[in-house]
Order: sequence, then C-alpha cells, then structure tokens
Amino acid sequence: MEYHVTVNGIEVSARYSDRAVREIFLPLLKRLTAMQKQKGRRIFVMLAAPPGAGKSTLCSFLENLSGKSTGTEEIQAVGMDGFHRRQEYLLSHTICRDGEEIPMVKIKGAPVTFDLERLKEYVKRAAAGEDCGWPVYDRILHNPVEDALRIHKDIILLEGNYLLLDEDGWRDLSAFADYTISIRAGEELLRTRLIDRRVKTGVDREAAVQFVDYSDMPNARLCLEKTMPADLQLELDSEGLLIPEQAQTAGSAVM
Repeated sequence: MEYHVTVNGIEVSARYSDRAVREIFLPLLKRLTAMQKQKGRRIFVMLAAPPGAGKSTLCSFLENLSGKSTGTEEIQAVGMDGFHRRQEYLLSHTICRDGEEIPMVKIKGAPVTFDLERLKEYVKRAAAGEDCGWPVYDRILHNPVEDALRIHKDIILLEGNYLLLDEDGWRDLSAFADYTISIRAGEELLRTRLIDRRVKTGVDREAAVQFVDYSDMPNARLCLEKTMPADLQLELDSEGLLIPEQAQTAGSAVM
C-alpha cells in the first residue's frame, strides 16, 4: 500500500505491505479501540523511536487507516516536534559540548533543545481528556506553528524521539500513557535516512552529512541506548521491515 503525506513541511512517500497492515497495524488499532471502550475515556498512546525511523509517517498512516477500517475507533496522531524551542532561542543560547561552548542550534533535536516542561503540560491536559490546541513543527520554517492542530479524538497517538527516554524529567512522561510503542533500527540505516531527509529540505548533501554526524546521530544513539521498554516493540531493518519482536520467528512484515 503506497502512502503519501506531508510531514513537517516535507512530502514523504512510504509503502506498507498488506501483511504489515493485516498482522501488525490493524491488530494494534483494534487493541487500542478495545482499550478505549473498556476505559470509557480518552486514551493516550506514545510511540517513541530514534530520529529517521519513520515514526511520523507511520503515525499518520495509522491515523488514516483507523478512519477507513471496520471495527476501529479513529485515532488522532500528533508529534512532540512542535515543542522544539524556537530557532531564535537556539541561536541566542549556548551549551557546552566536548569542552566547547557552542550555539544550541548546532545540536537542534537533542533533548535539551525541547521545552520539556511545556510538553509535559500539554500531554497532561490532553491525556486528561481536554480538547486543546497543539503545536506542529515545520521543517521549512525551522520553527513550531502554534495551535496548528486541535486535540479532540478519543484515542491520541503521540510520537517523538524521547517519549520513553530513561533520563530525569523525560521518564515522567510515560506516566500519562495508557499504551506505549517503541521502534528500533540500526545506526547506519538511520544515518542514511536522516541524510536523505535533510537533503529534501534543500540542504547541500555535504552539509547534511556533517549535521547528521554531529547532531542527529548522537541523538539516535541516545534513543537506542536509553529508551525504556514499551508495551509493543517494533523493529525497522535495512530492507524497510517492521517486525514485532514476539513474531520474529514467524518472519517479517514488509513495511
């Protein structure tokens, strides 16, 4: 199944096999639907994955699929990227890295470059059932767009790099989740995807490589090394496969 969507200002195409839809995605949506009906309230789902793993596209696809399938409640997919600190802040504030004081913009995407307290506030409100505005990050503008979405569905799917990060402050977020999902992938696969993604924003390939190696890959390694266990663990391999760990012996489901 071909899927085309604009994610953070970038046109993205993905392909999900009928098997992946049948064996992974529809069962997940039905599980969430049953959970929401059993609890009788909004449920809040968190999907954590390293940068470059395709989490934003996948969540958009799941949102689309939920509205077209029988026996599944519609979900609303949102991202944590809208809680990036503004570009002006990152340009005017510094941080020490490897003994050197640098502008925060050079490591944009690291946990410190997000407004964690503001993210917690919005997650708390949305998880409690409040209909509220939600910011969305635009990679072309390099800034969040405030209240670009409004939270209003009974199943909210929030995606982000650090939603299950096992570090002070960040680990508090999972307390608001009714269900958690995590995606893992190899470092080289992530690096290739990140470079390609940055080039699509108009950045020269050499500059894209430098930024990814200096900024994105440390973040990817952090996610791979310090993400807490999730209710559902998926894996992305070099052939573009999403594989539930518990089903590996039965073979892959092509993404």
